[in-house]
Parts: sequence; C-alpha cells; structure tokens
Amino acid sequence: MGKRMQSFLKQFFFALGAVVLLPGLMDSVWAEEAVGGLVPANLSCEYLQNPWGLDVAKPRLSWQVTPVAGPAAARGLKVGAYQILVAGSAESLKADKGDLWDSGKIVGDKTIQIPYAGAVLGSFQKCFWKVRVWDQADKASAWSEPAFWTMGVLKPEDWTAKWITLTRPAEREVPEFDAKAPRSMEWRQKAASPIFRKEFKVEKKIKSATAYICGLGYYELRLNGKKVGDHELDPAFTRFDQRSLYVTYDVTAALQPGDNAVGVMLGNGFYNSHTRDAWDFDKAPWRDEPKLLAQIRLEYEDGSVETVATDPSWKASTGPVVLDGTRQGEVYDARKEMPGWDKGKFDDSAWKPAEPAKPIPGLVSAQMMPPIRQIETLKPVKITEPKPGVFVFDMGQNMTGWAQLKVQGPAGTKVEMRYGERLKTDGTLEQLGEFKVNAGIAQHVFQGPFQTDTYILKGQGEEVWHPHFDYHGFQYVEVTGFPGKPEADNITACVLHTDFKPAGSFACSNELLNKIQTLTSWSYRGNYFGYPTDCPHREKNGWTGDAHLAAEYGMLFFHNQAGYTKWMNDFFDEQRDSGELPGIVPTGGWGYAWGNGPAWDSAYILIPWYLYLYNGDTGILATHYDRMKRYVDYLQTKAKDEIVSIGLGDWVPAKTETPVPVTSTGYYYADTVIVSKAAKILGREADAKAYADRAEQIRQGYNKAFYKGDGVYANGSQTALSCALYQGLADPAEMKKVTEKLVAAVHGNGDKIDVGILGAKYLFRALTANGQNDVAYAVAIQKAAPSYGWWVDQGATTLWEEWAGTGSRNHIMFGDISAWMVEALAGLAVDPEQPGFKHTIVRPRIVEGLTWAKAEHQSPYGRVADKWELKNGVLTLSVSIPPNATAQVHVPAASEDGVTESGKPASQAAGVRFVKMADGTAVFEVESGEYVFSAKQK
Repeated sequence: MGKRMQSFLKQFFFALGAVVLLPGLMDSVWAEEAVGGLVPANLSCEYLQNPWGLDVAKPRLSWQVTPVAGPAAARGLKVGAYQILVAGSAESLKADKGDLWDSGKIVGDKTIQIPYAGAVLGSFQKCFWKVRVWDQADKASAWSEPAFWTMGVLKPEDWTAKWITLTRPAEREVPEFDAKAPRSMEWRQKAASPIFRKEFKVEKKIKSATAYICGLGYYELRLNGKKVGDHELDPAFTRFDQRSLYVTYDVTAALQPGDNAVGVMLGNGFYNSHTRDAWDFDKAPWRDEPKLLAQIRLEYEDGSVETVATDPSWKASTGPVVLDGTRQGEVYDARKEMPGWDKGKFDDSAWKPAEPAKPIPGLVSAQMMPPIRQIETLKPVKITEPKPGVFVFDMGQNMTGWAQLKVQGPAGTKVEMRYGERLKTDGTLEQLGEFKVNAGIAQHVFQGPFQTDTYILKGQGEEVWHPHFDYHGFQYVEVTGFPGKPEADNITACVLHTDFKPAGSFACSNELLNKIQTLTSWSYRGNYFGYPTDCPHREKNGWTGDAHLAAEYGMLFFHNQAGYTKWMNDFFDEQRDSGELPGIVPTGGWGYAWGNGPAWDSAYILIPWYLYLYNGDTGILATHYDRMKRYVDYLQTKAKDEIVSIGLGDWVPAKTETPVPVTSTGYYYADTVIVSKAAKILGREADAKAYADRAEQIRQGYNKAFYKGDGVYANGSQTALSCALYQGLADPAEMKKVTEKLVAAVHGNGDKIDVGILGAKYLFRALTANGQNDVAYAVAIQKAAPSYGWWVDQGATTLWEEWAGTGSRNHIMFGDISAWMVEALAGLAVDPEQPGFKHTIVRPRIVEGLTWAKAEHQSPYGRVADKWELKNGVLTLSVSIPPNATAQVHVPAASEDGVTESGKPASQAAGVRFVKMADGTAVFEVESGEYVFSAKQK
C-alpha cells in the first residue's frame, strides 16, 4: 500500500467517522505497512516454550527481538513499545482478538518476564498468545508466530482423581533387608512395583485430551499400548510431605474412537527408600507405598467434558519390575510381562481393585521445568573379559544414565549389569559404595546391591531392555550371566539428565582449558536430575554448597532457569521457622545437625540472586525474599562479635585448611549484602538500609577478627586471602597488600592450587578482579598435581571430588573455573546494574600464552558474543550485542586514538561512544549490533 493510497484511505475513513468506530481495523492496516526493523521471536512463558500445565496465576511472558534484515543489520535497534494479545482459542488469536488479554500499546523497552494481566484464569485454561513491537522509530513489527500455554490443576477441588495404591501398607510391609541374602525372593516379591490399568470408551469426537499425573515415587504412563511422551524418572524429587509434582501431557493423538486403556507403572524413587542409607531416607517422614493420582480430561467437539480419573474402580497388580531402588538398581523379570495390559479388552480378571491411598499431606504442584530425557547414546570403545564370563564395557566417558541391553537366550537367563567409574587392577569393576562416616567408623552407605540392574530373559527372540526407575553414574558396565560372548551392540549407554537446552559456549587457543570445559559440561549435566546433585552414583544428594558453587556456570551455559526455580521451592519447603536450612535439599530430615552452615546454606541466597543477575528475574527475589531475610536473621543469632563459626568450611582442600569461621562469616557478609540489594530492588527501603548497615558491621568485625596486617588474613592460606578479596571484605586501602600476599602464596606453591571447593571459586575471580590475570591463567593451565590439568592427564572425563582423585570422579563442585573462563579470559560478563545482559560488560583479559578466546551466551535478549585474537601484534575484538541491549567494551590500547572499529577510528564509528581510558584499556559504550575493534599491542 503506497503513501498516496494510505493518505486517501485515511481521508475517506475520517469522512465516514470510521476511525472512531473501527480503530482496530485502522491500526492493523497501518501496522501491515509500517513494518519496523525488529521481529519478535522465541516466545516463552515462565522460562518454558509452549508449556503444559502451569499453576501460577499470572504467568510471566518473555520474547526476544531480531533484526528484520538479519543479525548484521543496522546498529542501535531498540524496542519502543509492545502489545500482547492472549486469546482463549487459536482462532481468536488468528483474528487478532485478545479475548483474555489485550495489553494495548505499552510504551517501553521491556521484553522479559511481563506478568499476564488479563482475565482471571482457571484450571485447564488454554491460552494462545502473540506479540508485536514498535522500534525506536515507532514503526510496528508484524505479529510474532503464535505461542501458547495451558493452566494446570489450580485448586484441590479440581482434582476429581483419588489417590490409589496396590495394597494397604499393613498388607505389604517390606521385611528387614537381609544383607547376607540381598536378593532373597521373599524380599523381592514384597518390594515388587505396582501397575494399574483402566479401560474407557471414547464415543464422541475429541477436541483435545489432557492427562495430569502424579505417580510416587516414579511413574511411567501408557495409553493404548504405548508410552506417553519421552520423559524419564518423573516426577522430580521434592520433599514429598510438603510438595509433590504432577506432570501434564497432551494425549489427544494417543486416543482412538471406541475402546481405550490407560496403564501406569510405579517405582519407588526417593518416596519409598526401602533400605537403610547414611542419610536416613529410609526414615523419611513421607515414606509410604508407591501411590498414584491421575486424571485424563476429555474435551469433545460438542463442548462436553469427561474425566477418566483414578479411583478404586481401577485394577491393580504387580508387573515385571520386581525390585527397584534409587541407588540399588532395578530387577526386571521379563517372564512376568503381560502383553496388552495397557490396551483395551485385556483380561484383568486376576487383578484386584486398587486400594484407596492416604493423600499426601503437602501440595500437589505443577512440574514447571524441563523433564529428564534420554539425550544421546554412546557405544562402547572397548570390551574386555578379565575373568571367564565377566565382560567389562568401557564407554570411554564418565556419564549418567543407564545401559541398554540387547540379548537373546533361554527363558530364565539372568543378566546382571553392574555400573562403576573405575576398574580394579585385575580389570574388574570397582564400585564407590563405601566410605567412612561417624568418627572414622567404616559403614556401608546403604544396604543391598549398588548400581546393579538385572534382567531375566523371557526367551522369545531378541530382547531389548533398559531400566525404568533408576539411573547410574558410570564409565564401565560389568556384565555377567550373558548367554554367549557379547559384542559392542549388546550394551549401549543411554545418557540422561534434565533436558535444559544449551545457552553458551567457550573456546580458546589452549586445548587444556577447552578440555576442562568439556569435563565441566559432563559433570554439570550428569548431576542434574530434577535437582542438582553432588554425584550420580553413591549419593545423588542435593548438596547445597556443590550446587551454588557451579550455579553461575549453569546460568551461562544452560537454560536451566526453570530448574533452579523449582529447586528454590524445595528450599522454601525445607526451611525451619528458625531460618535453619539443611545441607542437602531435598532431605528426609538429615542435614540440619551436620553438613550445613553458611558456606552451604547460602545457595538459598545466592541462586535467586544469580537468577536476577543473569536473567533479570525480580520475581524469584519477591517470592523468596522473606525466607532469605529469615536465614540471614538466623545467622545473626549464631554470630558472636559478628563472627559465625558453624558449618562446613573449605571442603577437601588440596593441602592447607582454612579456619571455618573465615569462610562462614564471609558468606554471612555476602548474604547480608544480597538481602540489602534485594530489598532495594523490591522497594523495601527500610530493610535495604538496615541490612546494609548490618553488612558493614560484619565487615568490620571480620577484619578485626581475621586481619593480621600487612595483607595477611587468618592463616594466610590461598582460600583465606582470596575470600577477603572475592567477598569484598578487605578494606580498599589494604587490597593491594592482600593481593600481593595472595600472589606470593600462589607462587610459593609452584603456581599450584591449594584450596578446597570454596577457594576454587574465590581464587581465580579474586586474582582477575585485582589485575593478576597472568597468575590466574598460570594456575588454570597447571598440570602438576594438584590441578585440573593433572586430572586431565590421569584420564578424567568429568570433574573429580578430590584433587587426589581418591573419591568420586563425577562431581560439579569445582566447576566454577569454566564460568571464570567466559567472564575473564573471553571477557563476557553481566552488568549487575542492568541485569539479564541488558547491558553486557566485554572485557577480555589478554594473558601471555593465549592467542585467542571466544564465548557466547543466549541471553534473555538474544545472543551476546565476543572473540578476541592476537596476531602479529594486533588485537582484533569482535563483539555481537542483540537488539534492545547495549554493552561496554574494554579494548586494550595505549590510547583512544589507537583503536579502530571496522577500519575507522572507533570514536567516529556509528553506535560507538568513547567513555574513558582505564587500566590500559579504551572503554567504549556500544549500542546493539556487530562490531570489530582493532588495536596494536605493545
């Protein structure tokens, strides 16, 4: 439509008065013509794309904008306004009718976490939405591609389903485990997993069908002979007496006209830990027989609704899973399979009616996070037979998941698969299932088999199987009982973890650092199964310290915001009225008396703060602020002269131990500062001042207690010195001296690390923040023990628990070095004053021996990236900033005049503004776009 025609139509419609009568029509006419420079894309709701079954009243909506002409388009593109339409049907949305919410044109550049503000939403509500934006020239974009979300079960009364179980607990009491006969048939049969089924008819045309299910501890949902979805090990582990999670599925395509059947298998999980363990999950207050709550909502084309829900009319039995335990493994007897049990017209006359089960005492909440999925499959790189009939499959990678067995043999043949991450000297498997607790007394971590899956053949041709209700940490699978000699395709390894998507990357010219990145990635992913774990084999516990130390890495490299949001709800459920927190979350009660303290508990302060920093999430602060404040107030009751002495300290140090009060008080201070900042963000000015004042008192008390003068804190350990610098405790006038002492401590140890897991986070960041980039780099690339490089040389494919490698070989607690590489070496960091990468700090540290480094991150606003390369004495720094965002770029240079951008003087380039010279760098502010800076180096 040309401008002359537009003008004619405007005059015509004004003459008719139609502009007043039909403003929506006119807006759409002009919008189609005035397509601006931006396109909204990547719509998300509560960090999820097109989520099913939310149970928040006002879901938060986000999107990104991309240039119409591609990423290399004009610089400085910004959002000037936006409009959101939310409709109750796809048809209404297509017609541009926001019958649930039409925000109208809202002036502003906000594109993330905008709360829904339309009509009140009810259970099962379907919401379809789209957005358009206006750029800085007030030109409207086209509407985005449509997205949707659905509401879950918002009120208890909307559950028509009833809890059911196989038998009453009194009838199915599991006997005491006999360690001398751990696989006794009596014990197996008592622990067999239940299965349930229900047949129903579909006699009208279905518009949609949605399943809502909470099966404790784990479930597998099946419809008409097929598994529903690709989730594994649902629902995620929670404190079940406070909160259990249900999952929502679109099952429309799984149903058929006429006869239908739904079947559910249940596993024990952490809900029913039926053998003793060191963390007392067998004594958990929630522990009970597996139970099921499920309903399928059928919406018909004629507008009617029917619900198929669990109740005593369902039939129950036991199936082929005759034993399952979270750490023990699974025993599956294929001879007990009942073909067709999950289809219609199955003869279930031998089954008994399901028993009513006691409802769980806590909330039944939506699982609003990515599920666990099988991510990839690995083939063995080597097969050995260290003893006759004992076959060891080496997968070449320490990983988390399970083995898939392909086998053929006589019925009753029992194939046993044991999992581990190292071998004995004779080539057989060594399992990490025992360690010292309770004042050095050696005890078993738990009873029964450990990381062992057993499959009993049915003898009907080729059989392919993997477990349903457990997972393992391993590199090696030891197989016994295999009929014949196995080949490579008889055992494959299935990699599983919470299916968060990648969000970032790092690479550089040093291959050791690239390898460390790979190790960190495998450890992080393998230690997230609905919650962050310490290790995937021995414990599977949510150690809070391990998790917060690696959380910034997680924020940079993965879209795991929804996962962390869920875990913060677990903290909410675990915190006592006093403010006290346990060392593992979730817990059945263990961890309040030992294993906690500020260095661990601070996960409840730090992770919400990281979600705010890296994602601009103020909602997480608002939800948990009162609990965060409660925890800091609890620490005040434990402080004497501002010093907190409780809790674990710098765990597993390489050599030198740092006094616990040093690190505990350091976190007390850091937590108090964060609560003050959160209060200010949330508009609680009185709290902000009160906690800022308290933080200063703590800082003064800390220096009085630990500063020895001349740059020395406490015992002068690397951890003590770097703690004072990293946590901001050192007086500014003394920081140079403290830094000098830290550098001397590092050099005095041969440029080797001498810290535990806390110091491993402090050390690199403290050195970099105080200008000692080359020293930090020298420690990072060290290969002599103890070091990350030594681990790599020993064949590590994941990060280890201890520098000496004697413990677990898949832990994430030393993983912050990989975040440091992004923020320091590549120089890509968030600006705390404009969080979520609304404003990015690009400040690469050029160190001797490194010739290039690059990083990127998919931020809430889009891709931020940089790459620097030093060649022939010239530094080239490429920077990419998404629309609606800005950056500050630090270019090492002798002066402003020595910096060019795309071949022109940088100060004259479009979208670039020179700010100042500082610390040998020229500092520029840049608008969105892509830039190439160059400067000669000394």
